[in-house]
Amino acid sequence: MARTQRPHDVVVVGSGFGGLFATRALAREPGVRVTVVSGVNHHLFQPLLYQVATGILSAGEVAPATRDVLRRQRNARVVLGVVEDVDLEAREVVHRSPLGVRRTRYDSLVVAAGAGQSYFGRDEFGEHAPGLKSLDDATEVRGRILGAFELAEIADDEEVVERLLTFVVVGAGPTGVEMAGQVAELAHRVLPGQFRRVDPARARILLVDPVEHVLPGYPETLAAAARRELERVGVEVWTGWKVVELDDRSVTVEDDAGGRRVVPSVCKVWAAGVAGAPLGRVLAERAGAETDRSGRVLVAPDCTLPGHPEVYVVGDLMRLGDLPGVAQVAIQSGQHAAGQIRRRVRREPAGQEFVYRDKGSMATVSRFFAVAQVGPVRTAGAAAWLLWLGVHLVYLVGFKNRLTTLLHWAVAFVGRGRAERASTWQQVVARTTLRRTGEAALGARADDPA
Repeated sequence: MARTQRPHDVVVVGSGFGGLFATRALAREPGVRVTVVSGVNHHLFQPLLYQVATGILSAGEVAPATRDVLRRQRNARVVLGVVEDVDLEAREVVHRSPLGVRRTRYDSLVVAAGAGQSYFGRDEFGEHAPGLKSLDDATEVRGRILGAFELAEIADDEEVVERLLTFVVVGAGPTGVEMAGQVAELAHRVLPGQFRRVDPARARILLVDPVEHVLPGYPETLAAAARRELERVGVEVWTGWKVVELDDRSVTVEDDAGGRRVVPSVCKVWAAGVAGAPLGRVLAERAGAETDRSGRVLVAPDCTLPGHPEVYVVGDLMRLGDLPGVAQVAIQSGQHAAGQIRRRVRREPAGQEFVYRDKGSMATVSRFFAVAQVGPVRTAGAAAWLLWLGVHLVYLVGFKNRLTTLLHWAVAFVGRGRAERASTWQQVVARTTLRRTGEAALGARADDPA
């Protein structure tokens, strides 16, 4: 009696763009069995997190459940767990869940663990200035923004009101620009008329970065257009200033000449710098490979871990030339890894170099205004904004998410509403930064909702 051939086991670490697109690319490959191991149960559309943080979209629209996305892919299994180690000799990943540590065997491994926020060695800043890398971050930021307005309404001390209504976004890349623009829209267009004692339109929104221009890496014409639009909607752009100190009450910035300014502010958002997931350094150490300063693994031209052609590192965790850490790199490198695995399963020559096809870059600045570069075409304004809408709708996962997102965009951009402005008492007051300000403003403990 003939023995049944064992399936080729593929383990995918992470459910972001790289992991999800690698998994889906193997959906119809006979003889392949895929196990997705992720510390979260959803696929995160990270480019739209700032819209969750400013009340435009719900968490579910940017983070559909991974099981739902892969429900029709019969050769894929989803496992909840944080991968802490990889046994390259035994070809096993070691992952931890609340039920303990497990080991899962692989024939091919795709590591798409992504990246987190970098505070450039000042991790204590994270307590007072959350980043925008996860759903938890987005809901935390939303609670802090909305909570600042709520506390300003009931504060009697004018200095406290000023601190509450000064919002500082650190980092002038696409995330920082988009975040600052939407906080300005929220303060100056959406909320006025909804408070009685305080005018939200008096809010200050500062965008701070030591770079010379906003949107570094974009053509100067587009960066200049973005800055003009930011200033038009009420954002103060402080380029050439570096954050050197940050606590629950203020931000201290410094210029190249050593001059310092202290900005009283309760609500800060960190949108500067990324750090590769800790698994990257672990994997590099096991393989004797190198990482860059941000913890990304230096991979071979075909995205494999040096010395281990069965292991692929893709997306934000890989360092390959000067490729940027953007969604398209993650998508294409994940698909490339899947293609190489298919060739191995079919006993065809593998090892083809990864070729990235740049599909352009774009960022929204405000309602009806974006900047975009697609090939030789550079545009700013409404046309770029419409292009941005279309591209992001295409890459959202699932028809339902696309439809509800389109409806929420209509409410937010055509009208003045924000459909997702709910926040809990814990989000508004009980977090350390707003809690201390709340106690000062109210002259009482802020941990008792009664």
